[in-house]
Amino acid sequence: MAQIQQEDKLNLAPKKFNMWIFIFTSFMFFAALTSGFIVYAGGGKHGINFKMPQVFLYSTIIIAASSITMFMASRAAKRVQIAQQRLFLSLTIGLGVAFFAIQVYAWLILLPSMGIYFSNPNASQSFVYVFIWMHLLHILAGLLLLINTLIRSYKNVAPVKNLFNMQMSSIFWHFVDIIWIYLYVFLLLNQY
Repeated sequence: MAQIQQEDKLNLAPKKFNMWIFIFTSFMFFAALTSGFIVYAGGGKHGINFKMPQVFLYSTIIIAASSITMFMASRAAKRVQIAQQRLFLSLTIGLGVAFFAIQVYAWLILLPSMGIYFSNPNASQSFVYVFIWMHLLHILAGLLLLINTLIRSYKNVAPVKNLFNMQMSSIFWHFVDIIWIYLYVFLLLNQY
């Protein structure tokens, strides 16, 4: 109760509402992309026509692990264990960077090795790039948010503000994790 009153005094509730609005619009954006893919593919005439590279599985495992470290950072923030919060937040950032790097490496597999290009007669293959690029844009935003939260944890801020920063970062990071898992499963189900 005291925390809610403290949050109200700091006027943090509208910021959290804005985050939920952003997440909802991002969800709708990805739902529209996958719907567009389904309409274009139209019963298998224009499928992806290639097998998803194994490297996407590795990136999925890494992003799932980053969700665990983010949970641990949030739990540490709730317990006001700032050192542990910083450690798990740093691990989450490291895993996020690794995810980003593996996704870029996947492009290198798709382009020269498999001959799958963004611009080609089969737009289903182009959708794969759009899914990856739009998700990586969200990952980049999430990494910037996590870095900001880590930097703020080193400043002398009130515990309620530190916890609020962790909550905002956690909400967004778990969202991008869930979106990737959704996209990965969607692409696996539509690869042939």
